[in-house]
Amino acid sequence: MSLITTTVPSKRGMFPLRGRKGPRDTTMNMTEGRPLALLAVFALPLLIGNLFQQAYNLADSMIVGRLLGANALAAVGATGSISFLFFSIFNGISGGCGIVTAQYFGARKNDLVYKAIANSAYIMMGFALLTGSIAFAMVPTVLSWMGTPAEILPDAIVYMRMTSASVPLIAIYNYASSMQRALGDSRTPLYFLIFSCLLNVGLDLLFVGTFGLGVFGAALATMLSQLLAGAGSLLWAFRTNPYFRLNKQSLAFDKPIAKQAVRLGLPLALQWSLIAISTTALQSVVNGFGATAMAAYTAGNRLEQLVQQPFGSMSMALSTYAGQNMGAGKTDRIRTGFRDSLLAMIALAGAMTLIMQLFGGNLVGLFVHEKEVIDLGGKALKITSLFYVFLGVIYVSRGVLNGTGDAVFSFINGIVEIAGRIGLPLLLLGITAAGVWSIWITSGVTWMLAGISCILRYLSWRKKLSAKPSH
Repeated sequence: MSLITTTVPSKRGMFPLRGRKGPRDTTMNMTEGRPLALLAVFALPLLIGNLFQQAYNLADSMIVGRLLGANALAAVGATGSISFLFFSIFNGISGGCGIVTAQYFGARKNDLVYKAIANSAYIMMGFALLTGSIAFAMVPTVLSWMGTPAEILPDAIVYMRMTSASVPLIAIYNYASSMQRALGDSRTPLYFLIFSCLLNVGLDLLFVGTFGLGVFGAALATMLSQLLAGAGSLLWAFRTNPYFRLNKQSLAFDKPIAKQAVRLGLPLALQWSLIAISTTALQSVVNGFGATAMAAYTAGNRLEQLVQQPFGSMSMALSTYAGQNMGAGKTDRIRTGFRDSLLAMIALAGAMTLIMQLFGGNLVGLFVHEKEVIDLGGKALKITSLFYVFLGVIYVSRGVLNGTGDAVFSFINGIVEIAGRIGLPLLLLGITAAGVWSIWITSGVTWMLAGISCILRYLSWRKKLSAKPSH
């Protein structure tokens, strides 16, 4: 079957779409127009979606902590870093697929866009099945290596194994949403994410509160909501997005495209794996201070995941923006987008710091009743919030450099993270009296070191491009 295209005018640009007649164009051309305005429009649905996701995480933690107690919350929290570790390879490959698709889209090479979408499905599902299977098999061993307290180990194993089994389900949604975002559509993934989060909270209350299924019920709620959101988002993409309407030629395995996606994705996977290993190592330090510290650390992490959502949304927007403009050869627009986004994120970091300094303890109290956990978590947030400005630097730099396909940066960033989270606790516990506070000092200082390395790498990248003409 031959590829038939027709050029459809849109306020976002002129792009050929498959077929003679199709639905409304939801793609966005980010190679033209004011950079910060484009980024804001693209990032807003991402932010709303991420906030819904974090609202679910908060609700999940509140339901588990208040209905099942601090030990159950600690069990769920103990799996966070190890889940991140096993998800890292899949997430990195997913990022590589998105970058390839965005660059072809920015270069207006539509035949390659179709092939990239098809081959991304093969690659992402393959890696999801691999990582999910390995994670499921290794859960008890890894949690034991981390020194997970005996009283919470059974619940932690159950929760982590359920999470591992859900990796292929999560991959379906991530595939559809990453391809849509690469094409400039950040709204459609939002709708299914909102559906997933609302369903998840409802199922949490049903399984944990009504049926008394404990942490198993919380994990089962997540699995079912991910399954329905993933299936729905993929079906909707095939139904409404012209680029998902693939013919036999597009569906054929394309070795060069697959190789390029893996080449860009593996450094990202390495970066996230190193970060995950470092957070797993830090979780082991946390575990050594007992269930109170673990519960405070879990509550603080949930809050700081919420804080990081605006940063993460801008980073994702910048990745698509940089990918499209790199494909179009418009590197001057990448520099402008970086500058404007960085100023906006620094201002936001200042506001978040003020909130945590004033209300950190009250926010921790949303998760648990135990006063010792609330006091410890509130003081911890006063430490880490002083370093939020470096989170803004990390996320803006990461979005731009990953979007341009800078593989070296991914490796550098991961090395800095693992050195900070493994080396600093040893240093602080060995030669200072920081005690339990070394956990949160380590987090803040690691952000600072990673932020400095990110900005230095960006300046190096910009210098290399300064001698090249921009289109």
